[in-house]
Amino acid sequence: MTEGPPPVVDARGTRCPVPVIRLARAARDLAPGSTVVLLADDVAAWSDVPAWARMKGHTVTLLEDDGWTEYRVVLGARPPSAGQAARST
Repeated sequence: MTEGPPPVVDARGTRCPVPVIRLARAARDLAPGSTVVLLADDVAAWSDVPAWARMKGHTVTLLEDDGWTEYRVVLGARPPSAGQAARST
């Protein structure tokens, strides 16, 4: 089974915090290892997107285009939810 292209979130023309909010919404239902692409032209996204990715355990690469940036985010493993206690055997 082949996977299609990654979902693309086009947040060009929006300002902080909208690009990160849209990216987070798109990423929340994807499996670890999946890729999601964000297109944004807000200068705050340069620091906001990598900070969000670091906080969530994702990796991000940036590609600048004419007046906007493509953020390619590869989702890391999801941490256990706050309601689940870590178990050891």
